[in-house]
Amino acid sequence: MSRPELDPHRYRFGDFVLDVPDRQLWRGPDRVDLNARYLDALVLLVRESGRLVTKDRLFEEVWHDVVVSDSALTQCIKEIRIALGDDATNPRYVQTVPRHGYRFLERAERLDGEADPLPTAPPPPAPGARPSPVASPGRSAWHTAAIEAGAGTLGGAAAGLFGGMLYGYGLANADAGVGTLSTLLVLVALCALVGLVGGLGVSLGYAGAGVLSYRLPRQRAVLRIAGAAAGGLVIGTSVKLLGVDAFNLLFGRAPAGITGGPEGAALGAAVALGAWLGQRIGARGGDPRRWHAPAGAGLVGGIAGAMLPVVGGRLMAGSLDVLATAFGESRLELDTFGPLFGEVRFGLATQVALTGLEGLLFGACVVGALAIAGRFDAR
Repeated sequence: MSRPELDPHRYRFGDFVLDVPDRQLWRGPDRVDLNARYLDALVLLVRESGRLVTKDRLFEEVWHDVVVSDSALTQCIKEIRIALGDDATNPRYVQTVPRHGYRFLERAERLDGEADPLPTAPPPPAPGARPSPVASPGRSAWHTAAIEAGAGTLGGAAAGLFGGMLYGYGLANADAGVGTLSTLLVLVALCALVGLVGGLGVSLGYAGAGVLSYRLPRQRAVLRIAGAAAGGLVIGTSVKLLGVDAFNLLFGRAPAGITGGPEGAALGAAVALGAWLGQRIGARGGDPRRWHAPAGAGLVGGIAGAMLPVVGGRLMAGSLDVLATAFGESRLELDTFGPLFGEVRFGLATQVALTGLEGLLFGACVVGALAIAGRFDAR
């Protein structure tokens, strides 16, 4: 199924001409201003004149590269109606099919082979008048990717910040000395930095796959999952190598078993998979809201995080425990969490619970940031 922006035709309906290749909507000699994504939605509706276009399909074809809420689609249809001078209560052009989608009522005539009815240039403005707004040329795939990468990175940092506060609880309960506050701040900063780097890797891979999916729209979900996994793998492996070298340089030895590439790949794939599942479930239910994708990413990310210790992997909790064991003089202390999960000390059950929480926080924060950024980008 081709995307709206790839349609090579021009259409006439009512007083309007929709020139898809040139990305413009005309009413007689006047150009009508319309947001780039809203123009894509109009193209899809016009191309399917008389047939129901489901919400699911609109999300898939118009917002295929970002996660947005149902309100974004509602606002889109509202702006299209304003541009066409349509009335929602007595529509001539766009009819709402409650809980399902929309239908374009006017018959659209394709103008292939006819003389171009459009003016070669917009008429010059009258002296002293403000020029008419020009329709947006559309955001490039790379622009969208940059927004996604930046938002995902900030989301990862937020997840690390929350995680650092969580582990600060154990430290504060284990050591109430004078240096506890400064050590707590160091721990929070460390977790936020790890989350930021992890978010950068996963979101870069996710965003890069989104650019590739412009050419392969049918493989979009698979590409996104593979891209997020690849980003997590590369950044996890790189950070682990740098960390090991830094420990060897500073302390003459490095702890074995801290988190790395495989854990990053697993978590990245889980987050992308969860986001896709959440969005699909919300869309199929007829009420896709912006929290569906973050909720799905948090749930699947939490499951993946909880499974990692069972198969020998580690996230932040396991890595901190490895550091505390390797450097006995350190003030790191995670045994405080053991009794919360039925253990005397920091054991497997505690690690499963904590890493599951880490995965949940990471997935929800990264994809939540993507959803927020996508909402503003759609506007």
